[in-house]
Amino acid sequence: MTSVEKWMTKNPITIDQDASIIEAIHLMKEKGIRRLPVMAKGRFTGLITERMIKDYTPGKATSLDTWEVHYLLSKTPVKDVMNPAPRTITPEEDLATAAQAILDHKLYGLCVVDGKGELVGIMSVGDMLRAVVEFAKSGK
Repeated sequence: MTSVEKWMTKNPITIDQDASIIEAIHLMKEKGIRRLPVMAKGRFTGLITERMIKDYTPGKATSLDTWEVHYLLSKTPVKDVMNPAPRTITPEEDLATAAQAILDHKLYGLCVVDGKGELVGIMSVGDMLRAVVEFAKSGK
């Protein structure tokens, strides 16, 4: 079986834990991504996703107007909303192990960390599908 390292997205886009939720929203939209590993002084400290932000953001039934919601999100740091202990996998693991973890925990991706806990990539469902397409084309 092929390893996670071959299919993961290397050097993922990250965000600092002190950045605002608004900054995270803009970065995700600009880059067309749904998850951001969170960093503090160069160290991986968590993960924030579109879903986490959506769950945190007041719904349409709120008495707050758009500007008030925007203001609150601009003052809320990513570290207040992130998952500080996301599921991870190492680059040496095989693709099947990563896929099983995603299925078992109902995830859309995994952060890939080396033996020292340093972030080295992201393994998303999209990356998995790329691998499946490649396997299908090659007849494996």
